[in-house]
Amino acid sequence: MELAVQIVRFVDDTQPGIVAAEFVDAVGRRHTLIDKVPIFSEARLDAASAYPQPGAARCEVLLRKQDAQKREIVRISTLRPDSIESTEGLSEFEVLPPQLSPRRSLKS
Repeated sequence: MELAVQIVRFVDDTQPGIVAAEFVDAVGRRHTLIDKVPIFSEARLDAASAYPQPGAARCEVLLRKQDAQKREIVRISTLRPDSIESTEGLSEFEVLPPQLSPRRSLKS
């Protein structure tokens, strides 16, 4: 699966470029992921690109459940396949189903 993210800024021009991507979890908490451009997007992004840009982080679904408001919540891990952690060192998140989509086959 892929988690929808917004690429919000260019961080470093070390090849192939490092960007910051953000998403909001099921309880409204914003998380920041920092990694190489190709981890989040097939676009050629650099410091001169316009931000935010749409992106996606590959993830693994761990659990589906309902919360107290009867919303479906999906617990995901971003450790596999790309070893992504948030700036707080987190790799497991609870998100809403519309934030997820099937993995695109073009990413490797």
